[in-house]
Amino acid sequence: MSITVPFSATGAGGPGLPRQRPPGGPEIAVAPLVSVVSAIREGTARTRPELLDATGLSRKIVTQRVDQAIDLGLLEEGELAPSGGGRQARIVRFRARSGVVAAALLGASEFTVGLADLNGRLLDSSHEDWAIDAGPHATLDRVRAHIDALLRRHRVTRPWGIALGLPGPVEFATGTVTLPPIMPGWDGFAPRHWLREHFDAPVWVDNDVNLMALGEWTRGDDVRGRDLLFIKVGTGIGAGQIAHGRLIHGQTGAAGDIGHIHVSDHSRACRCGRTGCLEAVAGGWALLLDAAERRAESPFLAERYARRGHLVLGDIGEAVTAGDPVATALTTRSADHVADVVANLVNFTNPGIVVLGGGVLRAGDVLVDRVRAIVAERCTEPVLRSLEIRSASLDHQEGVIGAALMAAENLFSSSALLRWVEGGTPFGRATEIQRAADAFV
Repeated sequence: MSITVPFSATGAGGPGLPRQRPPGGPEIAVAPLVSVVSAIREGTARTRPELLDATGLSRKIVTQRVDQAIDLGLLEEGELAPSGGGRQARIVRFRARSGVVAAALLGASEFTVGLADLNGRLLDSSHEDWAIDAGPHATLDRVRAHIDALLRRHRVTRPWGIALGLPGPVEFATGTVTLPPIMPGWDGFAPRHWLREHFDAPVWVDNDVNLMALGEWTRGDDVRGRDLLFIKVGTGIGAGQIAHGRLIHGQTGAAGDIGHIHVSDHSRACRCGRTGCLEAVAGGWALLLDAAERRAESPFLAERYARRGHLVLGDIGEAVTAGDPVATALTTRSADHVADVVANLVNFTNPGIVVLGGGVLRAGDVLVDRVRAIVAERCTEPVLRSLEIRSASLDHQEGVIGAALMAAENLFSSSALLRWVEGGTPFGRATEIQRAADAFV
């Protein structure tokens, strides 16, 4: 599912779609080519006759622009379409493998890098345990090394676009990190500029949970375009929301930073410097501290701690699965705190679906079950009427999938496509494309 649309005779998008700016000046000459490429890529049309209806262009213009797009390497001829009673038309396909986009999702203690085709379909990925507090330059050097390795593996010289997710507030318009609570040294840093200089490609940067929400909304199980609230409970806690096909970023990119909602009088200091934050009493790092403190009560946790010198979330998940009472009690308490906040968010935002993701899900169904129970108890009947609550469905890949989609859909949004389609690739136009692209916003 995508939300970019081709130009039509009216030049208007539909509900939940980004408003397409009407072409003007020299862009008018390019608009038919954009319209044809977009209609084929989006599946609005599959053949030249279908393109006539989808674009409102004349038969001659459609023929010319299809041939031009084939010469540019963006489209290709396929098999004959089933006969509708007359002469069979030949299918025209978008060449999704004519280029690649790179995607990276960074968490507090790990990152995943992926390579995807021009439809945002993940082709390959790699992972590394890495502390985000190592700083922007060291971190992005490692991310770049992974991108380079994936490019070499697939015999590609450079990506057409890049998207990056970070575990902190991001000013989406500029790609600048803004006062991130758990990312020392990143405030005011613009990963967009750093990556663009190294790859000469357009770069989009967003909050990690926003990209998880985007991946789940677009490629997850049975979302059907419903408004979606994604809750990540891992080392930290965050939320991402998609309403009417658009990500909610907030005025400064800090929307969804629910880990720092005050929920308790607990004296433990949060990583943001305050006390009583949801993350400080229910986040993965807090859960690990509590489990370590109580390991003497649990032979299972004591053995894991002795083996490694510390615990990881996977240890707690295995302990819960094994029926360990300490791990179960700690996980249930954490889930109850999260569920209280989710219930308030559901009453306020009225989503159609709530998706729970992050490392805590490795502890089994405790979080999902508690959220369902507390939301049912505390939310009003109108918001519960068609609400679905479930765990993430993309095997912990929703974030990197969302990043790939962010890159691909912005690259092929009509407003961006106008800037580069005649050249066949976006190379050399990174800044111009970034300014024009408007998918998911």
